[in-house]
Amino acid sequence: MVLGGCSDYLAEDNKSNVSADNYYQTSEGFETLVNAAYGSLREVYGGEPYIFCAGTDMYVEGRNSQPIGLSEYRFLSPADEAVEDLYVSAYRSIQTCNMGLHYSELTEDFAALNERIGELKYLRANYFFLLVQTYGGVTLATDFINSPTLEFERNTEAEVYAFIISELEESLNLVASGAYTGRVSKRAVQHLLAKVHLTRGYLDFAASDDFSKAASYADAAIGGQVLDIPFEELWTPGNEANAEVLFAVQYDRGSIAAAPTELGNSQGGYFGPYLGGSEQAGKAPWRSYTLCPTMYFYDQFTEGDSRLDASIMMYIYVDYWDYYNMPEEELASREIEYYYAPQWASSDEQIQAWRDENPAQRSATEVIKYENWETDKSLPGVDYGVPGLKKFDDPEAAFGENTSARDIILARLGETYLLAAEAYFKDGNTGTALARLNEVRGRAAKPGFDLTLAAIDLEVILNERAAELAGEYHRWFDLKRTGTLVDHVDMYNKDVPRENFQGKNGELKILRPIPQSAIDLNQNKNFKQNPAY
Repeated sequence: MVLGGCSDYLAEDNKSNVSADNYYQTSEGFETLVNAAYGSLREVYGGEPYIFCAGTDMYVEGRNSQPIGLSEYRFLSPADEAVEDLYVSAYRSIQTCNMGLHYSELTEDFAALNERIGELKYLRANYFFLLVQTYGGVTLATDFINSPTLEFERNTEAEVYAFIISELEESLNLVASGAYTGRVSKRAVQHLLAKVHLTRGYLDFAASDDFSKAASYADAAIGGQVLDIPFEELWTPGNEANAEVLFAVQYDRGSIAAAPTELGNSQGGYFGPYLGGSEQAGKAPWRSYTLCPTMYFYDQFTEGDSRLDASIMMYIYVDYWDYYNMPEEELASREIEYYYAPQWASSDEQIQAWRDENPAQRSATEVIKYENWETDKSLPGVDYGVPGLKKFDDPEAAFGENTSARDIILARLGETYLLAAEAYFKDGNTGTALARLNEVRGRAAKPGFDLTLAAIDLEVILNERAAELAGEYHRWFDLKRTGTLVDHVDMYNKDVPRENFQGKNGELKILRPIPQSAIDLNQNKNFKQNPAY
């Protein structure tokens, strides 16, 4: 937190002998600090997604090993590297925001100054929200640190939540309105305020109006906008700035061209099976085969739900990328190498009927029935054994890890509706909760199908979030927020029995441990570890 500073983001090029301190007091220099704060999002979200997704009901280990602490809760310890990564990168990013806010009081006035202050406050609040959900009470380091500081106190969860809400309320009054342009907008702030109030509403120090405020903020972020973009189009490569996106980590091809495996992101590579090694470069995407969807996830879809085909690559052509690169009329005659038959079309008769529809394309296809989708790392030859998410495919990415230049969407309208549904449900307004939920399901329905529901409960909401938000870095937080982490993982993740959650003194491993390195470096020896570790 102290030593990281901002060196990763800002390289001084002092050609004019102007000091950094003086440069940051100009509008041009100050904007570089704000840009650095936005750039810090890549460090937090751009790498391996285990901290957000592993060890949940939706993703199970495939052929390759996940970090065992995060994925199975066995041996989860304060020395876990993956646990430390988020802690360090979040505090480094907070320091970048602190630096910008420090200079905001010194820089020359310019038209967008207040908006930039609001953007920095949002980004800093978002990082603290990640920290408090993951580790519980943490240090509220809100000052720009430009000299060694060796002693930190641990604030309570209640204090951290109060600070986050205060920051976001200030941000809401400062940032710009209007459509998403890549910067923080009022709707993005409202969305995050809804999630923060909703999350605090479950805790023992909740305010009495947390759920009602969460519902109000979610509705304000929705702003009357309906979900009218087809789900497939929502995730079409290159369409990451569509009208339903509220905030995202931005990338582009040019910004990662110099070193795509270092500067790109990994979201596209972690949610499916192995499709081949380097011989597949240009023919199929790189897949880590570590975070494979569970059957719980697949079970959420019915025949009329368009999100199955839009989220999952059900057909794998001889060249995987044909799906994106060939015109539809040519694709109709392109040989399909693998077909994942869904649960409503997996009988021998149904599969034969499917082949007979287009024999030239399908006669040689290897069909994997729904009953055989289960990933089993103990079996040989499980490559291709389970369908993977295609939502984040980047046809232009170089083969390998961290090469995608697609934006990582952090907040979008579909989730805002689901936040509203959960908030209204927890506030006792089940009628409005159901209406918000059915708005999401209505968009998901294929023509001729009705997916609307007549009843709602927390399990229904969690199931809907699973189907709508697969791979979008929310699931571990969803289960922790709702108090369902242990039960859902025990029921739906075959790698994690309930006893794996047992920590020291009978405490459950719900929070992740504070990294031991942070405790060792802190000269305040009253800085306590979380109780299960």
